[in-house]
Amino acid sequence: MTAPPAPSLAHIFRHPIKAHGREPLASVVLSAGQGLPWDRHWAVMHDRSKFDPAAPAWAPCVNFQRGARTASVMAITARFDETTGEMELAHPDLPVLRFFPETEGPRLIDWLAPISPQEWFRPVALVRAPGRGMTDTPYPSVSIKNLASNAALGRHMGMDLSIHRWRGNLWLDGVEPWAEFDWIGKRLRIGGAVLEVREKVGRCKATMADPETGVVDADTLRALREVVEEQDFGVFAVVLEGGPVACGDRVEVLQ
Repeated sequence: MTAPPAPSLAHIFRHPIKAHGREPLASVVLSAGQGLPWDRHWAVMHDRSKFDPAAPAWAPCVNFQRGARTASVMAITARFDETTGEMELAHPDLPVLRFFPETEGPRLIDWLAPISPQEWFRPVALVRAPGRGMTDTPYPSVSIKNLASNAALGRHMGMDLSIHRWRGNLWLDGVEPWAEFDWIGKRLRIGGAVLEVREKVGRCKATMADPETGVVDADTLRALREVVEEQDFGVFAVVLEGGPVACGDRVEVLQ
């Protein structure tokens, strides 16, 4: 009888601008107490935000444009050049945008206008918080997702679910569906890093949009309630020991 494959790291993704584009990586170096480098480094503030650009600090996601309210942004893909600082964004309904986030934020706001709210919650500025990413947790976190859980939910719904609906950082393979929920309080060794799993990830309406088109086409939230009795998918973890991680690395649950 063939042994099941050992758990491994299948995919790495970062989202340089919170909710506005995903980017695959082959490898990354994690640092203790930090999120994934350049992940959620910037965020798009809307006109009802309480974020103060004059005193920038981490703020909850309700202060920023996101897929839960503006499903169309789910279809954005990103490519960020760490060396030059140039960002490239693509969307099926817009021309490709190449710009420098540190100095050309208004160009992004203009680019987003056709797919964004025109009155309340319209995007007004590209912002960031010094020293950390604008994660969905008040502490710097890395989100971990399970390919088997995504597949199981898709089977329940009778459709193929893109993993990009969940905007995860680290995607694991060779793990039983929903096993990640049993890891709360446990440590994971992934490549050269050790992470501690802190909590489940509560999901929002953004996951209902097709990440290829930005059109709402699936009731993922209802399906989650039917399968796991709560609107959670994936877990948040903190980096305890930094080190390099790469696609294909072994994943070990430490006791």
